[in-house]
Amino acid sequence: MPKRERTPTTYSRITQPMVRDEKGGPLRAAGWDEALDRAARGLAAARGAFGMFSCSRATNEMNYVAQKFTRVVMGTNNVDSCNRTCHAPSVAGLAAAFGSGGGTSSYEEVEHTDVVLMWGSNARFAHPIFFQHVLKGIRNGARMYAVDPRRTSTAEWAESWLGLNVGTDIPMAHAIAREIIHAGLHNEAFVERATTGFAEYAAEVEPWTLEAAERVTGVPAAAVREVAHAYARAERAQLCWTLGITEHHNGTDNVRALINLALLTGHVGRYGSGVQPLRGQNNVQGGGDMGAIPDRLPGFQDILEDGVRRKFETAWDTVIQPRQGLNLTKMFEAMESGELRAVYCVGENPAQSEADSEQAVERLRRLDCLVVQDIFMTKTAELADVVLPATAAWCESSGTTTNSERRVQLVRKAVDPPDGARDDIDIICDLATRLGHPWKYADAESVWDELRSLSPQHHGMTYERLRDNQGIQWPCPDLDRIGPGFLHGRLWADDPDERGRRAPFGIVRHDPPVDETDDRFPLRLTTGRRLDSYNTGVQSGSYASPLRRGEYVELCPEDAERYGVRAGERVRVASRRGEVEAPVWIDPALRPGLAFMAMHFPDEVDTNKLTIEANDPIAGTAEFKASAIRIERLTRPAVGS
Repeated sequence: MPKRERTPTTYSRITQPMVRDEKGGPLRAAGWDEALDRAARGLAAARGAFGMFSCSRATNEMNYVAQKFTRVVMGTNNVDSCNRTCHAPSVAGLAAAFGSGGGTSSYEEVEHTDVVLMWGSNARFAHPIFFQHVLKGIRNGARMYAVDPRRTSTAEWAESWLGLNVGTDIPMAHAIAREIIHAGLHNEAFVERATTGFAEYAAEVEPWTLEAAERVTGVPAAAVREVAHAYARAERAQLCWTLGITEHHNGTDNVRALINLALLTGHVGRYGSGVQPLRGQNNVQGGGDMGAIPDRLPGFQDILEDGVRRKFETAWDTVIQPRQGLNLTKMFEAMESGELRAVYCVGENPAQSEADSEQAVERLRRLDCLVVQDIFMTKTAELADVVLPATAAWCESSGTTTNSERRVQLVRKAVDPPDGARDDIDIICDLATRLGHPWKYADAESVWDELRSLSPQHHGMTYERLRDNQGIQWPCPDLDRIGPGFLHGRLWADDPDERGRRAPFGIVRHDPPVDETDDRFPLRLTTGRRLDSYNTGVQSGSYASPLRRGEYVELCPEDAERYGVRAGERVRVASRRGEVEAPVWIDPALRPGLAFMAMHFPDEVDTNKLTIEANDPIAGTAEFKASAIRIERLTRPAVGS
């Protein structure tokens, strides 16, 4: 096997504001006053056509101020973050079932469970900290089952691997459910008292026999039966998923199909049993919790509820629009139509992270004003009219973040930022002041205290308590106690009044991938992460390190032989949207007809030129996981041979 290529690309740290004097002209250095004045004028001219991209790697406090800026200063609810790209379907599915958009369990619980059903997640690579808890659980006797199109390094630890065809998660979940029901293994008492819609759900899954599912998913009926019985018979079970479930045109339906299994068996609302979406960045959960999403105010409070809006309007001395804003996907569509003319982008790189990235770049270029606030000169920053250098690096800021288990933890400043950079919150407040709203916060804690006064689920989390307890999971409404680590224990209450809202089964149907394979594009491309790299490579590629650089296309040995390509040979990878060149990596763990690429190295191999902007109508997340491609040999000599 040839050595993997290293073609180093680094991003320079931004230490001075920059402005562009005319569209198409170069960026030039500027002072802070000139840059902020220029940004304020550009945003003011587009007050009715504005959108904010907030940052899932920055603190809760920054995200709180960013969404407040959007709603109070700019008068719109058009605010979103990379949550839309990855886990918005998880939030939507969990909220529909349980009323809140967070995972139901703590990390500790997976160490003391009996079965872990790991679905659409290479957790060993994408969530290595969480996977250490999984390994402890396995050492304590838990059995793990992996459901994934690829036999990943996570699957190597599993009791069995169910290698389903891409986009067939709902048939798989329905077949498991039908087998549980027909075997009499569903928790009838729990279903009766804690759920609604069981009869309709049972009728929906009835056609999905083990044999029918095998024909669609490609997984042997016996393997599906084994998982169904293991999950249903377990005293405690955890069902975990990530982007293999959510990054589909029907990602929310996929999430609901998995939640249905937990409701059917009663594996939710108790210690050791729950459903857990695994977040890929340090504060994806927190960004949504802080209201940096278009349909919820801080504390996941519904923006359409009059009482909720009145509370925030009184606190902020403003009027909040009584309608949902545009999510990230809809904002890009509005750029195309001209309805959105200005964007303030903090710490995100949508020019390279969005599906069909060439189209995303063209839409960003259409804007009258693009303001980018970041620590590195990303491809999105290169398109900006104003660039503002921030101190968003984790060790340069103080505040809090919220992880996948809903645990809010303090972040403490360790080093000073480079000369010329400013704190994110101070920058936003300075812009707000220029736009007629003189804001000033003494520090991050003062921002947090304002948030606590408005969000019941955070009210009991003072900085002092967060320090003393090494973080606290929400909900924590009281100053004198901390609740259990798991959610929805109410579903097990004997008193109907205490149970409150029942959890509905979601009626969802199989809908194959939008981008169909055919004679021209016969291979299915799925995308994902690698252990040694991060997102679009801006941070993990911006320091001297032995980490690999450059992406490749993974093929199974049979497909490599079919297309006459060797390991290390550069090929053209083409989809209906674009093409890239990449070296071949042969992976025996892949099945015929399936290819894999990561998205960490867009400067060398822009994988998202290939992906399709087919969006979930509920959550707005694109179908990154299911593109149709072809492989073409190039005439140049092979690399590394």
